[in-house]
Amino acid sequence: MNRSQVANGGEIGKKQAPAIVMQNVSFSFSSTLIFKNLDFTVPGGQWTCLLGPSGSGKSTLLRIISGSLDKATGRVRFEGVGRHERMTAWMAQKDLLLPWLTVEENVLLGARLRGEINEDKRFRARTLIESAGLAGYERELPAALSGGMRQRAALLRTLMEDRPVILMDEPFSALDTLTRLKLQDLAADLVAGATVLLVTHDPLEALRLGNRIHVMTGRPATIGQALIPDSSPPRSPDDPDVAGLHTTLLDRLMGDRP
Repeated sequence: MNRSQVANGGEIGKKQAPAIVMQNVSFSFSSTLIFKNLDFTVPGGQWTCLLGPSGSGKSTLLRIISGSLDKATGRVRFEGVGRHERMTAWMAQKDLLLPWLTVEENVLLGARLRGEINEDKRFRARTLIESAGLAGYERELPAALSGGMRQRAALLRTLMEDRPVILMDEPFSALDTLTRLKLQDLAADLVAGATVLLVTHDPLEALRLGNRIHVMTGRPATIGQALIPDSSPPRSPDDPDVAGLHTTLLDRLMGDRP
């Protein structure tokens, strides 16, 4: 069994990951209009990467999709499923591991809070831990782990939620370059088949991981036309698609092209 099969032993593997469809979405923070009548679709079962400058509304967009901003207007739907279903899992920039819990306990935190701990959950958590290269650290506290290991544990906690939609808010940005590359590859492997929306400031990260790449600019924010690389992620930094589209993405971020 490969890593993606291990990760997809829950809900992702049981049903097709839905597209996210945002229609006529508007949101204001204080007196600032962040989005006005925004229409945006994230295809199901793929990685969509969203780039943009700080303060452009990228993280706000994730929160609207997750349902945690109830003052947004318009409609957000998950294609083919009801909104009442638990659809999204979140991975943040900081690992947010609880320091008094072991690695295994942190990975199982969501299930414990919902009263869903059982032997099947424990088996899957241990299998994920092994697949992520953390075997032997199950009973260690977060203080004993490196930054990259902590973020692996955070990724596994996200996967244990068994949600077909994964929202990622700069989850690799605090890591050194080599660790970031390894975590990007691991994430691409483990979440294969899910609908992923990754917010990032890093064009190279978007080019390594994205099936589709968008740039968000302006106020109120607009989302530009998708760039769609020819090759499949995760891409090597030496992939011709990465080099060929890097300048295009930088130009869009700088506002030199539509």
